Amino acid sequence: MSTHPHGDTRHHDAHQHGATRHHDDTHIDWNEMFPQLELGAALQVPLYRQAVTWLGELVPAAGVRRVLDIGSGPGVLSCLLAEAFPYAEVVAVDATPELLERARQRAASLGVRVTTVEAELPDGIGTLGEADLIWAANSLHHLGDQGEALSRLGGLLRPGGLLALSEGGLPTRHLPHNIGIGRPGLEARVEAVFSGWFTDMRAALPGARDEVDDWRALLAGAGLAPSGTRSFLHDLPAPVTEAVREHAVSTFSWARDALGDRLDPEDRNTLDRLLDPAEPRGLHHRPDLYTLAVRTVHTARRG
Repeated sequence: MSTHPHGDTRHHDAHQHGATRHHDDTHIDWNEMFPQLELGAALQVPLYRQAVTWLGELVPAAGVRRVLDIGSGPGVLSCLLAEAFPYAEVVAVDATPELLERARQRAASLGVRVTTVEAELPDGIGTLGEADLIWAANSLHHLGDQGEALSRLGGLLRPGGLLALSEGGLPTRHLPHNIGIGRPGLEARVEAVFSGWFTDMRAALPGARDEVDDWRALLAGAGLAPSGTRSFLHDLPAPVTEAVREHAVSTFSWARDALGDRLDPEDRNTLDRLLDPAEPRGLHHRPDLYTLAVRTVHTARRG
């Protein structure tokens, strides 16, 4: 099970953004998930610093004058991009004003140059202006027609510019197979239920298209030349810090509330016990709690 870093409902390091209390409603309330979003992204800074360093090998910093961070959330990645590309104007793009305000605060505290643009995508893509580098972390799957969105984003790139997508990877795991409560294999079963939720979320998006998640093919179909894919490890072994434990509790709470009666009754009961602070084998006390995931970044270049 996972959550989006600043917005991945597929791998909600969430990124995992808030969700519904009713199993037939997949609306996401980003404001509700503000603390979880920022903490999840902050915990993954070492992973994304590796990814951003790799991007610096594909597009040398001296040649990058403008960067767009699409679906920036609270700006954790925007600030990393500003550090890696110090000559560039980094623009955090999001539809939630409160998250953009936090991005501005974070940039000011770190002394990096980040500006913000409030825009609802895909309609707002045409207002964003040109860029040498476009970064979109777990945001494209929130747009119904991903291929069309990629074509429009690719059209913003200057010649030789790079589009980088963080989409896919491996689901996050936090617990051993047998946790001593309920049936073994809880996380795998919850992930399977979440997969159905995600499918319904995608189907409910305006203009939703049933597309294969072949990101290389989608990038090529957008008129871009695929230029490499790499995966990066997010590994926080036991014993974890209190911040990691807090994020795990938030993640499982989201799953319990959002998936509701989609879950098997026994698994719902197990999640309730895991979330109970008085349960000795619950998330608040387990010595074997960990975080392990893989995030994949796909890149393509405009000719």
